[in-house]
Amino acid sequence: TNDLREEILSARLFDMKRTKNQQERSEVRRQQIGTGDRSEKIRTYNYAQNRVTDHRTNLTLHDLVNVLNGESLQIIIDDLKIFYQSEALQNEE
Repeated sequence: TNDLREEILSARLFDMKRTKNQQERSEVRRQQIGTGDRSEKIRTYNYAQNRVTDHRTNLTLHDLVNVLNGESLQIIIDDLKIFYQSEALQNEE
Protein backbone atom coordinates (compact mmCIF):
# COMPACT_ATOMS: atom_id res chain seq x y z
CA THR A 1 0.00 0.00 0.00
CA ASN A 2 2.84 2.39 0.84
CA ASP A 3 4.62 1.47 -2.39
CA LEU A 4 1.49 2.28 -4.38
CA ARG A 5 1.11 5.64 -2.60
CA GLU A 6 4.73 6.47 -3.30
CA GLU A 7 4.32 5.59 -6.98
CA ILE A 8 1.20 7.73 -7.26
CA LEU A 9 2.88 10.64 -5.48
CA SER A 10 5.99 10.28 -7.62
CA ALA A 11 3.90 10.20 -10.81
CA ARG A 12 1.97 13.32 -9.75
CA LEU A 13 5.18 15.20 -8.91
CA PHE A 14 6.71 14.20 -12.22
CA ASP A 15 3.59 15.36 -14.07
CA MET A 16 3.62 18.70 -12.22
CA LYS A 17 7.29 19.28 -13.12
CA ARG A 18 6.68 18.33 -16.75
CA THR A 19 3.70 20.68 -16.99
CA LYS A 20 5.68 23.51 -15.41
CA ASN A 21 8.59 22.98 -17.84
CA GLN A 22 6.20 22.99 -20.82
CA GLN A 23 4.61 26.23 -19.63
CA GLU A 24 8.02 27.86 -19.18
CA ARG A 25 9.13 26.80 -22.67
CA SER A 26 5.88 28.09 -24.16
CA GLU A 27 6.31 31.44 -22.42
CA VAL A 28 9.91 31.76 -23.68
CA ARG A 29 8.75 31.00 -27.24
CA ARG A 30 5.91 33.49 -26.95
CA GLN A 31 8.32 36.21 -25.79
CA GLN A 32 10.76 35.47 -28.62
CA ILE A 33 8.12 35.40 -31.33
CA GLY A 34 5.91 38.21 -30.06
CA THR A 35 2.43 38.83 -31.34
CA GLY A 36 3.38 39.91 -34.84
CA ASP A 37 1.57 43.18 -34.23
CA ARG A 38 2.72 46.24 -36.19
CA SER A 39 3.57 47.97 -32.90
CA GLU A 40 6.35 45.40 -32.40
CA LYS A 41 8.22 46.32 -35.54
CA ILE A 42 11.92 47.06 -35.14
CA ARG A 43 12.67 49.15 -38.19
CA THR A 44 10.87 50.91 -41.03
CA TYR A 45 12.34 51.30 -44.51
CA ASN A 46 10.53 54.08 -46.36
CA TYR A 47 11.73 54.11 -49.97
CA ALA A 48 9.59 57.08 -51.04
CA GLN A 49 11.20 59.30 -48.38
CA ASN A 50 14.69 57.73 -48.57
CA ARG A 51 14.32 57.11 -44.82
CA VAL A 52 15.19 54.38 -42.31
CA THR A 53 13.79 54.55 -38.78
CA ASP A 54 14.86 52.22 -35.99
CA HIS A 55 11.93 52.14 -33.56
CA ARG A 56 13.97 50.83 -30.62
CA THR A 57 16.23 53.87 -30.50
CA ASN A 58 14.07 56.34 -32.46
CA LEU A 59 16.97 56.90 -34.85
CA THR A 60 15.95 58.20 -38.27
CA LEU A 61 18.36 58.39 -41.20
CA HIS A 62 17.51 59.95 -44.55
CA ASP A 63 20.06 57.77 -46.32
CA LEU A 64 18.22 54.56 -47.19
CA VAL A 65 20.36 53.58 -50.18
CA ASN A 66 23.61 53.77 -48.20
CA VAL A 67 22.08 51.90 -45.26
CA LEU A 68 21.01 49.09 -47.58
CA ASN A 69 24.39 48.86 -49.30
CA GLY A 70 26.14 48.85 -45.92
CA GLU A 71 27.88 52.22 -46.06
CA SER A 72 25.70 53.85 -43.37
CA LEU A 73 24.73 50.68 -41.54
CA GLN A 74 27.42 51.24 -38.90
CA ILE A 75 25.50 54.32 -37.68
CA ILE A 76 22.53 52.11 -36.79
CA ILE A 77 24.78 49.47 -35.21
CA ASP A 78 26.60 52.05 -33.07
CA ASP A 79 23.30 53.58 -31.96
CA LEU A 80 21.99 50.14 -30.98
CA LYS A 81 25.15 49.38 -28.99
CA ILE A 82 24.72 52.59 -27.01
CA PHE A 83 21.02 51.86 -26.51
CA TYR A 84 21.59 48.34 -25.18
CA GLN A 85 24.53 49.40 -22.99
CA SER A 86 22.47 52.13 -21.35
CA GLU A 87 19.57 49.71 -20.94
CA ALA A 88 21.90 47.21 -19.22
CA LEU A 89 23.19 49.92 -16.88
CA GLN A 90 19.65 50.92 -15.95
CA ASN A 91 18.80 47.29 -15.16
CA GLU A 92 21.80 47.03 -12.83
CA GLU A 93 20.62 49.97 -10.73
